[in-house]
Amino acid sequence: MVKKLVLVLLFLATVAQAQGLTHISVAGRDVALWKPTGATPDTGYPAIVFSHGFSGCNTQSTFLMEALAQAGYLVLAPNHKDARCGSAREQEKRWYPGKLLGSRPQEPFRKEGAWSDATYKDRAADIKALLDAVLGGKSFQGIAVDSHRISIAGHSLGGYTALGLAGAWPSWKDRRIKAVLAMAAYCSPYVLKGDLRHMNVPVMYQGGTRDLGVTPTVKRFSGAYDLSSAPKYYVEFDGAGHFAWTNLQKDYQDMIDAYSVAFFNHYLKGKTDPDPLAPLTGTPPPKGVSYLRVAVK
Repeated sequence: MVKKLVLVLLFLATVAQAQGLTHISVAGRDVALWKPTGATPDTGYPAIVFSHGFSGCNTQSTFLMEALAQAGYLVLAPNHKDARCGSAREQEKRWYPGKLLGSRPQEPFRKEGAWSDATYKDRAADIKALLDAVLGGKSFQGIAVDSHRISIAGHSLGGYTALGLAGAWPSWKDRRIKAVLAMAAYCSPYVLKGDLRHMNVPVMYQGGTRDLGVTPTVKRFSGAYDLSSAPKYYVEFDGAGHFAWTNLQKDYQDMIDAYSVAFFNHYLKGKTDPDPLAPLTGTPPPKGVSYLRVAVK
């Protein structure tokens, strides 16, 4: 599984530079930044931090980052230590293709019992350091930021990171985070021994019928969705595999954009009249959505 993942993510390095994307250095970390569009709100722009997948990189999901920026969000994505594509690949010394085959997670993905709040704690530190910098002044990179409207999104191991910071690992909880988007999230350790019940922030899980490695852990009885505090959403895309949330696949990008933007518009921007989530969470679900669950209380 790991070999397949890192080999596929190699292709992410060839994706064209996204519109509005810049790279900055924050506390020694390479951070991809997408500036928001539209007039500056009186309180500043809401901000979303994105955490990439295992051996991915901060530009692995540019389609979604662009959609969020165009919707009026400041979007920031750090490269974690395990990053192996995009700018991380270019900056790595003595890089060669076979090097990725030696990449190993800190603990095996199939041994969730070995995971704890010490596993990938460096990823949590990356996000906290970035938020400290973003919220340390009246503006960041010339952009006014609303400190009360901060959220996090993550794919795969980035979903693990996002959930942990939302409180699934209580010792990681960052109270600045007001909502979490977990896409094809690795969450088995939290189902086994985490604290999903007390995150107490809105969460949207996204999965796919062909994402057989992690989506079933979210969907099953007493899985991550069942255990999570409300408000909570689970949307499953028909036919989507694990890499549907990266630049590699285009078939599901419009749906991923629609659900993600609507979720943040509702919970970060407070849009309720009309509710942007309403047409996406009704019965029957939209075409292309195979399964949908919602609990707002």
